[in-house]
Amino acid sequence: MNSVKVSCLFVLLFTSVLVNAQKVLIDKVVARVGTETVLLSDVEGQYNYFLEQGNVPDDNLKCQILESIIGQKIIVHQAKLDSIEVSDAEIDAQLDFRVNAVLRQMGGDESFFQEYYGMTVPEMRENLREDLRSQILAERMQQTLIADINITPDEVQEFYNSIPQDSLPYLNAEVEFAEIVSKPLPNATSIQDAIDKVLDIRSQIEAGTSTFEEMASKFSDDPGSAANGGDLGFAERGTFVPAFEEAAFNLEQDEISDPVETEFGIHIIKLIERRGTKIRLKHVLLRPEVYSSDIDKCRNTLDSIRNEISNGNLSFADAVKDYSIDDMPSYHNNGRVQNPATGKTFFETSQLPTDVYFAIEDMDVDGVSEVLSYDNQNGETFFRIIQLQSKSKPHKANLDQDYSKIQELAKESKKMQYFQGWLNEKITETYIEVDPILEECDNVLNLR
Repeated sequence: MNSVKVSCLFVLLFTSVLVNAQKVLIDKVVARVGTETVLLSDVEGQYNYFLEQGNVPDDNLKCQILESIIGQKIIVHQAKLDSIEVSDAEIDAQLDFRVNAVLRQMGGDESFFQEYYGMTVPEMRENLREDLRSQILAERMQQTLIADINITPDEVQEFYNSIPQDSLPYLNAEVEFAEIVSKPLPNATSIQDAIDKVLDIRSQIEAGTSTFEEMASKFSDDPGSAANGGDLGFAERGTFVPAFEEAAFNLEQDEISDPVETEFGIHIIKLIERRGTKIRLKHVLLRPEVYSSDIDKCRNTLDSIRNEISNGNLSFADAVKDYSIDDMPSYHNNGRVQNPATGKTFFETSQLPTDVYFAIEDMDVDGVSEVLSYDNQNGETFFRIIQLQSKSKPHKANLDQDYSKIQELAKESKKMQYFQGWLNEKITETYIEVDPILEECDNVLNLR
């Protein structure tokens, strides 16, 4: 009996369903798994999606896809038998998030959405609903099964010993680093100047000497919406920062707000339309000017913090909590920075930002850098100090230097083995019927 490939079970549901939505298929049931069914369109939709990603046509790939789908159906079937539940409210929230994300990319244009996908937004939601429910059920069933699996030091040692010495990976030099981040803030005079300017803009709009769209295109510091006359499209609650959202949802249609201050700057907001729980907005954003004196103040403050840390008067972790920007991801990890490529805190030296690489190149572990400046993707300037928290030279993986990595691999291997064993057992207990047109899929036929 072939084992269902667990790693293939969870194909990108939303993407593949959206691909399916654009195709007309002559559909039929090609497999029955307990109380669940597998449609030809399920297989063809995922196969077409793989082809669109640049993969070479391969009939064997269809068999592998079918095997993966059957594996997921077994999990869903068992989840229902075990009374694992997914509430309608949870499904609705997920649907809102996924569909609204696509709509935002389309500027909130539902007619364009319908033209592109061949169905309205409500129709798309219903099209996705049961597939999404099955996906969440399968994920929840798997999480329930492996949630309590732990691994002992002996099992880590055994896992490591099971790897042939000539198969142990050679690891590049890696580092871990933490940061304290600060942003130069405009002074009170600069903020008031921005408020006065948006009030003047609003006055001109209300006097009829200029339209909201013209003023947004000419003056707004939000490049994404300025090009569209300040249009933010349709959005629901939870999309915007609290101060902006509170003002926006309290507006009447065509009303323009008083100046609203957020971390992005000073806004005036116009409500264009309400549609159910969604509103369509336009805004003008002015960023108060940050002067050289504001920049110097930020840099000097951070340099003083660095001196306190270096002199042993303040721990780096405490300084993060007291002084770093709290909406930075690193803030909630004691300043430790996560590698976006891996989701871990280890960086190969080639993955480091250039300024960080040169700052820590000759630094000892626990050393703290001088104040560094960098610009984010919006062109805003930030300052930070860096602490080097670990450093390794290129080496073959070993327990002394890489215990946490090997432990994680061992634990994942144990989870996978346990889940695969559970799945193989359920295959023997579950009624599986496969359509004769799939006779070439020996891997699937052997599951019956």
